Amino acid sequence: MSLLTVADLSVAYGRIQAVQGVALDIAAGSIVTVIGANGAGKTSLLNAVMGLLPARGEVTFRGEAMARCPTEKRFSLGMSLVTESRDLFTTMSIEDNLILGANRCGRREIVQRMAEVFARFPRLKERSTQLAGTLSGGERQMLAMGRALMARPQLLMLDEPSLGLAPIIVREIFHIISDLRDNGVAILLVEQNARAALQVADYAYVMELGLVTMDGPASQLAGDPRVIESYLGFGGADTNTA
Repeated sequence: MSLLTVADLSVAYGRIQAVQGVALDIAAGSIVTVIGANGAGKTSLLNAVMGLLPARGEVTFRGEAMARCPTEKRFSLGMSLVTESRDLFTTMSIEDNLILGANRCGRREIVQRMAEVFARFPRLKERSTQLAGTLSGGERQMLAMGRALMARPQLLMLDEPSLGLAPIIVREIFHIISDLRDNGVAILLVEQNARAALQVADYAYVMELGLVTMDGPASQLAGDPRVIESYLGFGGADTNTA
């Protein structure tokens, strides 16, 4: 059953078409990745789905049309977005950043959800009182994901979660993404690291200049000569999540 359906979605910045007629489908408890080069329109797609950008076309979440739903309503329905910049409150502690993601829960519920996040990200628990601005890049990414998970989303959208991270941290992040899927959270993953994304995803889309040019099961696209030539190459470190 589809959790999110996007049909004929277009986003424009003035006369520049960033996203053109994109369609995609995400089933509950699956990982769908969108790969492509810088400027392909991947971030604009995520922002439009979350309601952060005006767009033409249809976005349907849990069977409900999102055309008239502001970002806050989409969040309350179970959509969360972790942006490329991570958007942390750097002068606030890890705990306080997490509390802000809890979507108006009571204190007891916040404590329970925070315990769940700390169980998934033990490093954050060790540094719970530390200011977010003092964290490493990998820890910031974990905190951004943890804050999004405080709302217990059904759909978690991740924009370039591996950006700027060392390979060992990238492997850890992708292990967590895979585990979230196994626990029922659907993931819409935008990534330039196509190799890692295709290893963890169930289904994949390739975007070029705002258009979806290819799509199919991730394992199938990983073996497609066009994808290999354009995005995978023949070397590079393996980020196997097995």
